[in-house]
Amino acid sequence: MRINCPICGERDSREFHYRGSAKLLDRPAPDAGAEAFYDYVYIRENPTGLNRELWFHDSGCRSWIVAERNVTTHEFFKTELAVDAKRGAK
Repeated sequence: MRINCPICGERDSREFHYRGSAKLLDRPAPDAGAEAFYDYVYIRENPTGLNRELWFHDSGCRSWIVAERNVTTHEFFKTELAVDAKRGAK
């Protein structure tokens, strides 16, 4: 599998670590309550098809990357720095 790092270019997936759903970028507000934090920490969906995921480029530039990937075919469609993805969500 090859992943396109926005900084380093296309790299082998062994340079990266999968860290979970990009949902983790949407941390609840401090006053959101226990249920919101429980959902944030423990509740995970496991859908097929296109997903937004967090990857860490630990053997390269050490950047957090949000990747849109089809988990059925493992095809990557889009990657961007997590900081840019977070800014775009606001």
